[in-house]
Amino acid sequence: MQVIVISDRLAKARSLTLSLRHVVASLGLASLVLVALTAGLYWLSLRYAAEIRIPLVHQLVLAVQKTESERSREFMQQNLNAMAVKIGEMQAQLTRLDALGERLSALAGIRPQEFRFSETPGMGGAQSTLLPPQNLTLSQFNEKVTTLSRQMESRSDMLGLLEAQLFEMAVRKKAMPTMMPVNSPYNASSFGYRIDPFTGQQAMHEGIDFMADAGTSVVAAAGGVVQFAGFHPQYGNMIDIDHGNDLVTRYAHLSKVLVREGDLIQRGRRIAESGTTGRSTGPHLHFEVRFRGAAQNPMKFLLANNPQAPLAKAGILKAKAVP
Repeated sequence: MQVIVISDRLAKARSLTLSLRHVVASLGLASLVLVALTAGLYWLSLRYAAEIRIPLVHQLVLAVQKTESERSREFMQQNLNAMAVKIGEMQAQLTRLDALGERLSALAGIRPQEFRFSETPGMGGAQSTLLPPQNLTLSQFNEKVTTLSRQMESRSDMLGLLEAQLFEMAVRKKAMPTMMPVNSPYNASSFGYRIDPFTGQQAMHEGIDFMADAGTSVVAAAGGVVQFAGFHPQYGNMIDIDHGNDLVTRYAHLSKVLVREGDLIQRGRRIAESGTTGRSTGPHLHFEVRFRGAAQNPMKFLLANNPQAPLAKAGILKAKAVP
């Protein structure tokens, strides 16, 4: 492309040859100048909009600020909603932990007033002058909430396992024959060798004889299932209760049986009345504890419930074997 330049100042005409490269470079330079001018004008407009008070520019600035403010508000609202969900989950976990703590205190025998689960523990202390307080950032706050939530879940799982173990211990304890089977102030004959009242020979006595008038209420020493309820040639009217774990209690010489075989018996339930049926010299209750069929000293179980009272007051600890 040739451009001929003619002027009065020039002695002769001049011609300029423009290639495609020159044209592209000129257009690019013009574009850069235009962009620079536009950016400069835009910056000047935003910088001095408040002082110049151009209505159109002022409205544009307000629109931009409003858009940015709306985006920031939406971002904050999304984070607040997420934290609200986390806090709601933590509140539900706290309610669960409170209920779990109350059940654990009941299983452990702790009074509820000793543990105030619904109250915030008191905290305090002087503020450090060397390390000034600092505000938490949003990321730090989210991290702490997440960490606290995980810790609560872990504590809840561990307390749940502890509750299961305490419940199992409580069930086993209720299945142990540690309750007095009859309200009697004295046992006529203890566990061990004694002089048999019928033969006069030394013989093994496999239980405890409690002095009790005929018709005295007899209760189950522990919960279980009635294994036998009927008449035995030597024990007379007799009840065997299976407590699980190979433990069986026997109540003999009864005047009346109030349960049947297969009945589920709770600890302390009235099951019979004392008497003198079978091989007996007078009204009393014969009480045995057997483990895998072998007779055990019932005193070990009765003392396990309370090592001193009421057995000591009842005279059981001082009782001696008599014919």
